[in-house]
Amino acid sequence: MTRYFLLGPTASGKTAIALEVAPALNSEILSMDSMLVYQQMDLGTAKPNAQELAEVPHHLIDMVPPQEDFSVARWLQSAEQTENELNQRGKNALYVGGTNLYLKALTAGLLQVPDCEPEIRQQVRREWDAEGGAEALVRELQQVDPQLLQKVHPNDAQRLLRGIEVYRSTGRSLTDWQSQWHGQDQINEPAVALNWPREVLRERVAIRFEQMLQLGFLDEIQSIQATGGFGRTAAKALGYRQMLDHLNGSSTLEAAQQSAITLTRTYIRRQMTWLRSFPDLQWVQMTNDENPRSTTDVAAEVIRCLTQATCAAPETNSVETSHD
Repeated sequence: MTRYFLLGPTASGKTAIALEVAPALNSEILSMDSMLVYQQMDLGTAKPNAQELAEVPHHLIDMVPPQEDFSVARWLQSAEQTENELNQRGKNALYVGGTNLYLKALTAGLLQVPDCEPEIRQQVRREWDAEGGAEALVRELQQVDPQLLQKVHPNDAQRLLRGIEVYRSTGRSLTDWQSQWHGQDQINEPAVALNWPREVLRERVAIRFEQMLQLGFLDEIQSIQATGGFGRTAAKALGYRQMLDHLNGSSTLEAAQQSAITLTRTYIRRQMTWLRSFPDLQWVQMTNDENPRSTTDVAAEVIRCLTQATCAAPETNSVETSHD
C-alpha cells in the first residue's frame, strides 16, 4: 500500500480535487481534518456531501458525536486500522486535509510528553476556576513558556492549562518538549499542497461562509444543541464557536460572521507556515477567478506530482504573508 497526501489550507478546494485524484491512484480517501470526525457537524466543516461520499469511499469521517472529545492519538490509531484494511484489499491511501497536527503525528509519531501528575492537573484547574485565576495562570505561562502563549488563542483554555501542567510536572516548558518532536520536517512520502494567491483565498473564505449560512448553518448548530450540545473539542471549531456566541446573545450575526472569517484567515496563515516547513512537500499553484484552472487540469497535475515527483516551486505571493 502507498500513502499519498493532498494537503492545503481551509477553503482551498481539496475535496473536489481528491475525488478525481483518488481513482487514478487506486486510492480511497482518508480525511485528515480534526473536525470532520464529528457527526452532525456538516455545513460548518464543509464535509463532503452524500453524492461526494458515494463517488469515492471516505474514511475517518463521522466517527463520534459532537459531545465526545477526540484526540490525535485516537485518530492515529483509526488511521492505522484503515490502512491495514486498505492494504488487504489492494488499495492505496489518499490522505486529504489541512489539520497539520494529524500530518505530523502520522509522519513523525505522537509527541511524547510525560503524563502530568493528577494532583497537579486538579490544582491547576482549581486555580483557573478561582476568581482572577485565569489571569494569574496566563502571567505564569508568560514567565515559563512565552513561546506557547504567543501561539495559543487567549480563549483556548485547554492548551493554556496544558502548558502550565507540563511545566509544573516536568520542570520543562511544552515548547521545549515540542522542539524535540519537530526535528527534521520530512514527509518522506508523495505529498502535494494546493497554493492559492493570497487575495483569492481570502475571498473564498468569505464566500464559503456566506454559503454555509444560506444552507442552514445556524439551524445545524441549533439542532446539535438540542440533541446533546458540543463537547470541549467540537465547541472550539472555527465558525461554530462564533455562531454559538451569536445564538447565546453575546454577538450580532454580522459581528460573529466577521469574527469567524477573520479567525479562519488567521488559521490559514498558520496552516501555510506549517506546511512550508516540510522541504519535500510539492506545490500545485492555483489561479485566480479571472483565469481559472479546471478541476480536471489541477487533478492531472496533482497526479503527475505524486507519481513522478515533479512539481514547480510555489509562487512567492502566498497566503501566509497576509495580514488582517
